[in-house]
Amino acid sequence: MIIDMRTYKTKPGKRSEFLEVFRSKSIPAHEEIGMKVLGPFLSIEDPDTFFWMRSFPDIASVEPMKAKFYKGKLWKSELENVLLPMLEKYEGVLVEDPQNTIQW
Repeated sequence: MIIDMRTYKTKPGKRSEFLEVFRSKSIPAHEEIGMKVLGPFLSIEDPDTFFWMRSFPDIASVEPMKAKFYKGKLWKSELENVLLPMLEKYEGVLVEDPQNTIQW
């Protein structure tokens, strides 16, 4: 299993608004494509930062599954224009769980 560990920093005061849309629209869309989502986890130290993870069955599925989301109608017609302006920065790192020890 491949896991994309994500860190998002929203513009000041925008975390709650971002997460409302993220939870109600983005997470279900990810899961519909087959990505499992864990989180979001809120930073205790920074009120504008949160963390989340999404999983992929294997490395070969990462790009096609991400493309299905980011080139899809929901992202292109709605989420991209709503969520991206609220973000200050975001990062992701792909890690492998070769023995599938993470329970979702």
